[in-house]
Order: sequence, then structure tokens, then C-alpha cells
Amino acid sequence: MIPMNFHTRKWIKPEDLNPNGTLFGGTLLRWIDEEAVIYAIVQLENSHVVTKYVSEINFVSSAKKGDIIELGIRATHFGRTSITMRCEVRNKITKKTILKIDKLVFVNLNKEGTPTPHGKTEIKFETPLPEGNNEE
Repeated sequence: MIPMNFHTRKWIKPEDLNPNGTLFGGTLLRWIDEEAVIYAIVQLENSHVVTKYVSEINFVSSAKKGDIIELGIRATHFGRTSITMRCEVRNKITKKTILKIDKLVFVNLNKEGTPTPHGKTEIKFETPLPEGNNEE
């Protein structure tokens, strides 16, 4: 299993809920896409990146109002013009998995919007905050 970088946290508020009183799946998917594209932009050092593919989405459990969730993203592979990642969303307090996505692919574009090689071969891992400043 590939460890995740858990950086983004969301507090589930009433406006995030579906009629069942749990987190609306579409809201969670929007948050994941935004976090993943930011991660891709940082990895590829290019702000012209688009979502190409999202594999099966596995909703494992739900979140409810007041829960704090965290989104984990990890780059797993570089293609010639793409970057592949995986995602896990979990409850910050209980660590219970809410959702897993095994494969998200983002494509590097030039300013004209054409897929272009990025030349990256090594995944950049986030460096932890200095001792005493780490949120975990």
C-alpha cells in the first residue's frame, strides 16, 4: 500500500449534506478533483493540467455534519504527458475510510491546450514541518 499525504481537511457543514443527512457524494468528488489537480500542478510545475480519467469510486462509509475529513493524494506514476494518483478520504478523528479511488489521471497541457510532455520522472514528496510545527 502506498502511504498518502493527508493535507486537506474539511469540516462537514449542513450545506454539504444530502437528504439522508450524510455528506453529498458530488460535493466530496468536487473536493477530491480540486485537491488532485492542485497536487498535479505542484508535481508537474505547470498550472495547465486537466482531469483525464477517474477509476471506480468506492464509497466505503459516510460522513455526517460536524465530522472532520481529510483527503489523501499520492502520485503513483508518471506517463509522458500525464501523472497518475490514488486517493483516500478518511475521518480525521476515527481514521475510518470514507472513500477510495485507485486511479486518477491528469494530463499536462501547453498554453494552447494540447497534451505536452512534462519531463518528470520522480515524484516529489512533501517535506514534514519542523518539529513542534507539525499538525499531526
